[in-house]
Amino acid sequence: MTCPLLYRFRVIDRLPERPSAAAARGTLVHAVLERLFDLPTGGRTVAAALELLGPQWERLLEAEPELAGLFEGEGGEAERAEWLAQARRMVERYFTLEDPRRLEPAERELFVETVLDSGLKLRGYIDRVDVAPGGDVRIVDYKTGTAPRADFEARALFQMKFYALVLWRLQGRVPRLLQLMYLGNGEVLRYEPDEADLRATQRKVEALWEAIRRAMDTGEWRPRVSRLCDWCDHKERCPQFGGTPPPLPVVPVRRPSPADLESVTRERADL
Repeated sequence: MTCPLLYRFRVIDRLPERPSAAAARGTLVHAVLERLFDLPTGGRTVAAALELLGPQWERLLEAEPELAGLFEGEGGEAERAEWLAQARRMVERYFTLEDPRRLEPAERELFVETVLDSGLKLRGYIDRVDVAPGGDVRIVDYKTGTAPRADFEARALFQMKFYALVLWRLQGRVPRLLQLMYLGNGEVLRYEPDEADLRATQRKVEALWEAIRRAMDTGEWRPRVSRLCDWCDHKERCPQFGGTPPPLPVVPVRRPSPADLESVTRERADL
């Protein structure tokens, strides 16, 4: 949806990308908020959450050693300190949005997968699932950016409706509430879906997959210019900026499911 050519570079070509400080910070904050709920209810405090930042950063460095290069060179230590300070502020801001001592999530970092009647396989990871005593389900997603303008809310909610669609098919019950928590500015976006929403989301997902299959058949992956181009690692390869994409790798013309095309990253890249 962001850019078909970028999708090709990431998913078909699997071209490497530079580590992103913003993405790494998002992963770190997500890890802290996930581990926070491992603590006893009364121990889920701001101070306890902040104490998790150091160990979780070390764990990420062990898993992805290339992240150590984010803060190399002159001024690197100051940049690292500011980066970590921003992560601290996001963790602190979370506590202004809800009290984790009053919550007991049913699931955290939940892997979900379902197959539509068309044979299309959908899968993903949900940050948090809350279940009320009466059985109502709330899907919660943490965002380390800022809340979108009203005219971009529908795009932001697409990911949440995708998760709701998968859970609905797995459990037979439409989630009661979708909740996006923006830790960049402390706003919360809430939406109550219904069956019509989720059926429309299914149609959109299937249309996106058909577009991907057509591009695989034709080899035409068209670039879509936006302000995000300034941060794209593949700008030099983009014909919109005078570049030439590399030859397409040899891949089957059709695949039964997008699950066969593993994304280079999880963070959070949507269709």
